[in-house]
Amino acid sequence: MILGIIPARANSKRVLNKNIKNFYGKPIISYAIKAAVNSKVFDKIIVSTDSKKIGLIATKYGAEYLFKRPKKLSDDYTPTSHVIEHAISWIENKFERPKLVCCIYPATPLLLPGDIIKSYKMIKNSKFNYVFGAVKNSYPVQRSIYLDNNKNIQMLNILHQKNKKETIKK
Repeated sequence: MILGIIPARANSKRVLNKNIKNFYGKPIISYAIKAAVNSKVFDKIIVSTDSKKIGLIATKYGAEYLFKRPKKLSDDYTPTSHVIEHAISWIENKFERPKLVCCIYPATPLLLPGDIIKSYKMIKNSKFNYVFGAVKNSYPVQRSIYLDNNKNIQMLNILHQKNKKETIKK
């Protein structure tokens, strides 16, 4: 099974209800779901959410709402990887172990089916364990990434580096 997981938490702090806020007449999550469905890559597309409302909206646009995400995985500090691991475990217990898993963020209205297809082909035809989209940006730099000398992905996290340098000077 090739599984698409859309982690869509309620109660966003910066933009209230961003995952279901209307964007050109449709909930923003609908664009990610449409891209996933139209890519025809996935055997199953699920939404992992702590909100029944988000789950019902996601279902309307073609994703499956199979479970409500636990509260402990729905706060401001839970990494996406923990949410994805939980969803994979749930799917394994109810269906089968997925061969391939794709995390698709819900607030990506510019995501195209071709982007998903290209990523799928990169994984399928290479030795990569994962791929993700990235663009050059100037804001917010705290969430920026870079390739180190060994070609590993690292978070830039300027605040952490600043604190680290201050610690070394003392």
